[in-house]
Amino acid sequence: MISTCLSTLFTLLMPEQMRRTLPYLVALFLVTWEVVKGMIVKNSGKIISICSMLSEMGRPTIAPYTASKGGVKMLTKAMAVKWGKYNIQTNGLGPGYLKTEINRALYEDFKFDTWLWGRTPASSWGDPDELIGPIVFLSSQSSDFIN
Repeated sequence: MISTCLSTLFTLLMPEQMRRTLPYLVALFLVTWEVVKGMIVKNSGKIISICSMLSEMGRPTIAPYTASKGGVKMLTKAMAVKWGKYNIQTNGLGPGYLKTEINRALYEDFKFDTWLWGRTPASSWGDPDELIGPIVFLSSQSSDFIN
């Protein structure tokens, strides 16, 4: 029983994909660490991370992606708590499925596309341009109290 569970776990985690995916989380931390130094000096700044709805839930076929996006969400929360005292607002957007090149195989898959249309409140794929408005808002003084 234990060996079956371990075998399933290792299959789900897909070690090679994990090695390719987690560097994006590390890069987010390193870039933000450098940029925030100037924000602290100015006592002002905005940090916006692009999380994912998969920061909140998992899909067994993309465990490395969900682990990375979950990490982005939690890193964003930690940054908000750490740097809020310097008047730095830190937020993360968690969009649903966006119709992008990386998702082409999913939106061209009739079964998945039908599932998504039936599950999504808007009954559609998101367009990356739909993130522009929230990003502009979170970048503005109107969001100075939002973390």
